[in-house]
Amino acid sequence: MAKQQTQNTSEISYDFDAIVIGTGPGGEGAAMGLSKAGQTVAIIERHSSVGGGCTHWGTIPSKALRQSVSQLMHFNSNPLFSQTGRDKHFTFPQILKHAEGVIRQQIRLRAGFYDRNRVSLITGEASFVDKNTVCVTHQDGSTQEIKAKTIVIATGSRPYRPADVDFNHPRVYDSDTILSLNHDPRSIIIYGAGVIGSEYASIFRGLGVKVDLINTRDRLLAFLDNEVSDAISYHLRNNGTVIRNGEEYDSISASDDGVILKTQSGKRFKADCLLFANGRTGNTDTLNLSAVGLKSDSRGQVKVNENYQTEIDNIYAVGDVIGYPSLASAAYDQGRIAANFITKSGIQSKLIADIPTGIYTIPEISSVGKTEQELTAAKIPYEVGKAQFKHLARAQIANATTGGLKILFHPDTREILGIHCFGVSASEIIHIGQAIMQQQGGANTVDYFVNTTFNYPTMAEAYRVAALNGLNRLF
Repeated sequence: MAKQQTQNTSEISYDFDAIVIGTGPGGEGAAMGLSKAGQTVAIIERHSSVGGGCTHWGTIPSKALRQSVSQLMHFNSNPLFSQTGRDKHFTFPQILKHAEGVIRQQIRLRAGFYDRNRVSLITGEASFVDKNTVCVTHQDGSTQEIKAKTIVIATGSRPYRPADVDFNHPRVYDSDTILSLNHDPRSIIIYGAGVIGSEYASIFRGLGVKVDLINTRDRLLAFLDNEVSDAISYHLRNNGTVIRNGEEYDSISASDDGVILKTQSGKRFKADCLLFANGRTGNTDTLNLSAVGLKSDSRGQVKVNENYQTEIDNIYAVGDVIGYPSLASAAYDQGRIAANFITKSGIQSKLIADIPTGIYTIPEISSVGKTEQELTAAKIPYEVGKAQFKHLARAQIANATTGGLKILFHPDTREILGIHCFGVSASEIIHIGQAIMQQQGGANTVDYFVNTTFNYPTMAEAYRVAALNGLNRLF
């Protein structure tokens, strides 16, 4: 994809070997990889502290919120702690305090990485002057230009904001500004039932807030295995969330006493506030990409090749700004892989094909590999092995019996094709199966879970139960 520029760079005096724009997971992965390979690196961050959207508005705060709410729900449902007959209640601003503490710890940790690896941190807004030059506009309005042989774009993404929705109104939020909510709503409309919308539906419903979840698709989280999608739909509804599938908004109007959403099908919803969580846009609009001959698409994303190299030979891009899979975990790996290619380290690396998915709803979801519907469409035969958590001693002890584990494997080769987990610690449990799926030379086999010995009692024991269940179906 990359095309060579004819400009002679031999006479250019560089300030750094590499410039990285953005300190989120992708930028951090690139900066650490480049620095450890011996390059001089500057990283530019427009906010006052490092970490990017992942640390400040996305992954870290939402998962910290989810953890607090999950613990609160567990406390209130446990008869050992609720002998008074009254549930304990916390407001959204109160549980935010825990998230703020985690964010501070993450900032200190990540800032230390740059200090120890002698990466120069520059605060300001970055924009291209040419393929080797970046202009940094500081908060006081002053500017400086820095030059480097290589530039990595890792500017992340932000919530999509349609022009006909008034996000300046104090009752209308996106997934970034929801963290500034300073009152205790009794009801909320969440528009968009993707990963972010579903996670916040769990959080608010766990706090006792009335939730209307408006889904623009025909089913919830349709990319998941159908059985898991059905399970999270059931549990959200069972906990009191109202889910409306296949709806598009016609208008959203906010006033002093609430927000009214009208759908194109004629339905109307009213709540104390609204969270708009339908789509994200890459942060490329302020980079002056035209100065180097790059273009972004309608979603603010840029195209790259398998080495994360753009059409300009010395400019790379990683993370949300290039689109799928838009995961913090993948972004860090993309930055590291790009650094390996830039420095010609000799490390042959690429992103794995089966990237695990972690969705931190209550209960949480995680999967890796193919779904049942994908295997059926591809005409690949498979067998299913299942374990229900309610049959595990560890789950009974922890009062966490909701959900289970499902293994999909080939009936002839016994190769594991997909793993799907729903329930407590799903995002941790999945990595055991992922490790076996990555094995080569016939070592990827469901038999592993039967032939090994698990600690007892554990949640991981679900693999042995599911493997036996599936193997018993073979004939």
